[in-house]
Amino acid sequence: MEVKNISFAYNSSSTILKDISFSVGPGQIISIIGPNGVGKTTLLNCMANLTTPTDGAILLEGEDIRRLEAKEIASKIAYVPQFIVPSFAYEVLSYVVTGCAPRLGTFEKPKKEHYEIARQALEQMNIAHLAGKYYTQISGGERQLVSIARALAQRPKAILMDEPTAHLDYGNQIKVLKIIKKLAAEGYAAVITTHNPDHALLLGGEVAALNFNGQFTFGSSKTVIREDFLKSLYGVDLRLHHIPSIGRNVCVSASI
Repeated sequence: MEVKNISFAYNSSSTILKDISFSVGPGQIISIIGPNGVGKTTLLNCMANLTTPTDGAILLEGEDIRRLEAKEIASKIAYVPQFIVPSFAYEVLSYVVTGCAPRLGTFEKPKKEHYEIARQALEQMNIAHLAGKYYTQISGGERQLVSIARALAQRPKAILMDEPTAHLDYGNQIKVLKIIKKLAAEGYAAVITTHNPDHALLLGGEVAALNFNGQFTFGSSKTVIREDFLKSLYGVDLRLHHIPSIGRNVCVSASI
């Protein structure tokens, strides 16, 4: 997937995104970071073809995404929103099998093989035990894992996730980050938005940073995430410290 010189504005005086370009391929992780309101979710929505850029284009395997049928896009891109409010009290397995919809014909019902794909997705997420429970009666952290399983059932090439660790306890945050790294290792392209620079450090890969001045910075997490850059981006005194016992840098606040 290639993001090619895209801009987005709600009106002539409210530009959110300006001349943004980067690409994402198989096995790659990109973390989109920046303060609230700079357009992280808008950028992700443009990539998912949920929002149309004012200028520029999103190319999917070399084709302008706007020229593709929704079903074709859904067979290649899975999108996990930050919030999902189900209309019905689906059983988890029935909810996950809806991810197979892009590969079903009009009015075609899921068959045995589609339910098997859904079960495999639940097993991949280590939540097969939730299959018979109602989606509306499981925890927020479990819902997030189930939503990712549904995305896997689509059998996409890229998975876009908007704040996949939002509203999760710390243990579930780390679990989701491990799953993202595992998906990349299996060949998926993964793009996430996050408010936590330390999550981008944990994931590695590339970082796409947006700020309120419309500036866009893209590069490896090791080169982009620097103390001076973080202070400028978030307006607070953030520090990077190397912890020898875990072999990596961590991002912490100097004080409150």
